Amino acid sequence: MSKSLRLSEKWFRRGLWLVALVFAGFLIGLGGTIVGDLPKVETPLRVDDFLDKPAADKLRAQVKEARQAEQDAQTALEQAQLQRSKARSEMQAERETFNNWLATRSATQRADQDPEVLARTRALDALKPVERKAQQVVEQQQQAALDARQGAAAAQQRLSKLEADGYVKMQAELRKVELRVFLYRLALTLPLLAIAGWLFVKKRKGTYWPFVWGFIFFALFAFFVELVPYLPSYGGYVRYVVGIGVTAVVGRYAILALNRYLERQKLAETLPDQERRKELSYDVALARLAKSVCPGCERPVDLKNEKIDFCPHCGIGLFDHCGVCSTRKSAFAKFCHACGTGANVGPRPTQAAPSA
Repeated sequence: MSKSLRLSEKWFRRGLWLVALVFAGFLIGLGGTIVGDLPKVETPLRVDDFLDKPAADKLRAQVKEARQAEQDAQTALEQAQLQRSKARSEMQAERETFNNWLATRSATQRADQDPEVLARTRALDALKPVERKAQQVVEQQQQAALDARQGAAAAQQRLSKLEADGYVKMQAELRKVELRVFLYRLALTLPLLAIAGWLFVKKRKGTYWPFVWGFIFFALFAFFVELVPYLPSYGGYVRYVVGIGVTAVVGRYAILALNRYLERQKLAETLPDQERRKELSYDVALARLAKSVCPGCERPVDLKNEKIDFCPHCGIGLFDHCGVCSTRKSAFAKFCHACGTGANVGPRPTQAAPSA
């Protein structure tokens, strides 16, 4: 059809399509913001909302106390181990000193040093209880740390089981929330799709068609792009059912439109030639002729064959002759291409020859 349009009209139409796309872009941005904010309608869920609060608080307190006791026991254990290391070092140093002194005593064989041997032996024996006591303190702190660690693990295990049950309940509620949010989105986008369908059927060729097409683009984007990713899965059944439903609706509309078109074509082909021409707009007729099809029935016709003046399929006139210059021209042309005479101007009257 673009071949039959004026140059300025082509650019105006392109500009209007740009207006339609820009209008659709702004509507899509607004719709995306609204659809994205719809989940905020629902209250955010937390696992604590699905737990036995007193039992959960008690277990958390037990875990906290056990962790603190374990930390305190670990700190005390480190101190006890330090004291044990110190006692062992003192015991080891005293034993080495004593052994060195005994070696010297055996070499000199001096009897006057026997009281010194006894005194050093008693001092060495006095360090052994200190070392044993330090070892006992270390063992006590190890036991305390172990008890605290086991207590914290047991309390944490009970708390984890309680929270696991809460997570199961929360997931079930989240699925319900997801379904409700989807229904909110569907309630918003489905009417838009219905309005777009009505506009496509009734208003797509009206004066304000750029805004109509912009709204149609927006509605299609909102339904098939912004809504589809939020469809609940349920094993894919919902997606398939929605796809089948949309395909059925579109297919039914296409079939009915095709049948109506064929009925109109059959009815038009029974009308007289002049009435059929009145039903065809100038631009539509030129567009179909440019595609080498009959403007009336849209079947292929060899327009280059100068012997064909009528459509062999429906009988509508395709070519006639200028009433002034008798040039063969398109029957749908408004003016003769040879002399510029209007298509409705009849032949010039024949002048009488002058009398002799």
